[in-house]
Amino acid sequence: MSDPPRFRSVLGQTGNKLGSKPPGMKLEKKKKKTNESKDEKTKKPDTPASPTTTLKQCSSILRRNSASMTASYSSDASSSCESLPLSVASSSSCKRPVRRSGSVSSASGTLRRKQVDEKEDKVAAGGGGAASNGDCFVDGRKRCAWITPKSDPSYVAFHDEEWGVPVQDDKKLFELLCLSGALSELSWTDILSRRQLLREVFMDFDPVTVSELNEKKVAAAAVSLLSEVKIRSILDNSRYVRKIIAEHGSFKKYMYNFVNNKPTLSQFRYGRQVPVKTSKAEFISKDLVRRGFRSVSPTVVYSFMQAAGLTNDHLIGCFRYQDCCCVDAETATTKAKKKNGE
Repeated sequence: MSDPPRFRSVLGQTGNKLGSKPPGMKLEKKKKKTNESKDEKTKKPDTPASPTTTLKQCSSILRRNSASMTASYSSDASSSCESLPLSVASSSSCKRPVRRSGSVSSASGTLRRKQVDEKEDKVAAGGGGAASNGDCFVDGRKRCAWITPKSDPSYVAFHDEEWGVPVQDDKKLFELLCLSGALSELSWTDILSRRQLLREVFMDFDPVTVSELNEKKVAAAAVSLLSEVKIRSILDNSRYVRKIIAEHGSFKKYMYNFVNNKPTLSQFRYGRQVPVKTSKAEFISKDLVRRGFRSVSPTVVYSFMQAAGLTNDHLIGCFRYQDCCCVDAETATTKAKKKNGE
């Protein structure tokens, strides 16, 4: 009898790992392949996006971009309308999305500023505009822009006779410092209406005498005039003014050292140029706070400097500008009273 046939090994993809296999194994492999092919047929193939869907996506993106651009244009148009004066903004439509360049906006701002300056010049010259509507004074004098014929007479008198006049007396300097400190709660008109009562309560604002007053008695007498915080600040500041007098010889010397013993001439033409505070006022405020003073913020200190004549902030068109350039306060005040008596 002949020998049975031998099965030869087959070389696979990973090497000669396939040995002699019975025929049954080949049938199982075919079955597995058929099952896998059925599973692949049941799965839905990933179809690429059709051109219509791509166009829809592109159109939605374009719509979103156009909407954002329109919103930015409208916001720019609304901001430009807000920057305009009320009359101009109301007359313009403000609905049309218009973009304005920086050069055009700066040019329009310069034009508006020139128009305002020309209007103020006409009013100061006594002709046209507000002057023709009865905003001129009976005496025909030109005053600062914040003084109008409708202002309180005491406020007008304070501007004409005291405000901006260089003060040399310690009592008067301390009084103006206390009155300026009350500006955070009251206006100049209210303060001037209570000025005489405050002088009676605080002993004519003599810092030496005020420093010796009883706090409870003063608070009971001045509670209807000032707040408790301002009353205490006046009493405390009087003690520190007394120390400054002992150190520098006078409160006047201490204050005028900050301006080199010469009032500052501002030479402002328009009221909008007058600042609320300056670097000099901030420096004085820091020194006063370091010494223990209260209610002496830079704004309060600059108001005190204006009232006490440490700086001449009268507008150059005001009749008091030249008078306050005098160093002698008594001469300037007497000159103003003589003019008012004429």
